[in-house]
Amino acid sequence: MSKPKLAVRFFRSAQGREPVRDWLKGLDNEVRKAIGDDIRTVQFGWPVGMPLVEKLEPGLWEVRVDLPDGIARILFTLHQDEAVLLHGFVKKSRKIPRDDLETARRRRRLI
Repeated sequence: MSKPKLAVRFFRSAQGREPVRDWLKGLDNEVRKAIGDDIRTVQFGWPVGMPLVEKLEPGLWEVRVDLPDGIARILFTLHQDEAVLLHGFVKKSRKIPRDDLETARRRRRLI
């Protein structure tokens, strides 16, 4: 197996919580597997463009995972040679909710 181009880690709060990991644990196995497969594609194939990865703004990208009932979004930033998973959610519309974007921005500032 080839070496990944990016390491991937979860954002960790000052209290030691990993919100994206916690969110993933609440999803069913098939959804978790689909998300993991797409994150692995980013990890080994970086840089990756649409339709899998979209740059939202400087320093913030999203992985878009198609699911039967919506689209899972994992917002991440790059820090050194790592993709840091900042926030994850499932949405049904095309636009990213402002609260979700602000959560990712706030966590990015804490890295």
